Amino acid sequence: MSTQNYEILFVERGVADLRECEMPSAGPGELLIRATVSLISSGTERAFLLGLANTSDNYPQRTGYSHIGEVVEVGAGVEGWAVGDRVASRANHKLFATMPVANCNHVPDALTNERAAFFRLTSIAMQGVRKARIELGEPAAVIGCGPVGLLAAQLVRLNGGLPVISIDKDPRRLEFAATFDIDAALPADDNLQEALRAHCGGEDPAVVIDATGHPEAIPAAFDLARFGGRVVLLASTRGDTEAVNFYRDVHKKGLTVIGAHESTRPRLDSAPGWWTHQADENTALRLLASGRLVVDPITTHRFDWRNAAAAYEMLARWEPGMMGTLLDWQDS
Repeated sequence: MSTQNYEILFVERGVADLRECEMPSAGPGELLIRATVSLISSGTERAFLLGLANTSDNYPQRTGYSHIGEVVEVGAGVEGWAVGDRVASRANHKLFATMPVANCNHVPDALTNERAAFFRLTSIAMQGVRKARIELGEPAAVIGCGPVGLLAAQLVRLNGGLPVISIDKDPRRLEFAATFDIDAALPADDNLQEALRAHCGGEDPAVVIDATGHPEAIPAAFDLARFGGRVVLLASTRGDTEAVNFYRDVHKKGLTVIGAHESTRPRLDSAPGWWTHQADENTALRLLASGRLVVDPITTHRFDWRNAAAAYEMLARWEPGMMGTLLDWQDS
């Protein structure tokens, strides 16, 4: 096994670099994992890279939380794991990483590493969809056709939403959405509400999920939802939302507004609509392995881990065509 270890750091605002770091060993209750592939979470990691609103803006900082690798050492007291097992964990973008087994899941045999890397984004989308408590036949709209939005739309459909409609301003992202098994992909223009009603049998959506994180999307979501509907704030909003008349837009419409930051998860035991990290991540892996969730079209870019800085330079420019971006750690 190599004695050198590397990790990706945001060394200052707007600058990511690959740095050598200490080689860890597995402590009690831990696994030592060698990376094979990791997935850049484009929205969150870009926000922290650039120090956008509602981020820590402290540098240097580690990044990444979608890590697929192979167990190379098993710590004391760990059961159910062996050297060579494939593992999905919340480790940072790092060649060798240690993780508590409570933050690890086995990768199903039928699942490729590249598809498995979407387990965390799927889990993030999943907890927002769970909180919406969608019933069979309820029309639903997802604002934002980035990776999390496209995963959320698929999960809404699996939950019985009908129709399921994706919304975005960017035509390239609408093209991505149109490749998935959803009912419509609509531009966020002046005709949006009329187009939504045409797809929803003359009604407004019962559930609207914001997966953009843009402050201006919040009042739009309030406006699109039907009387008595639910609005799920799935993406982390980067800035203040203004021009919301809560009497008119929320109170009088009887809306339920659901904050779906995944930090609100239960720590130990799952409950209806509120599952733990590990439980949702395991479900995400099984959905991906079964083919019930499709992620191949979302994977638009791949970088060798040694070229990670170039990936983040591209991410900082915010190109809408950059969706799922994988870092390949296998050749080292």
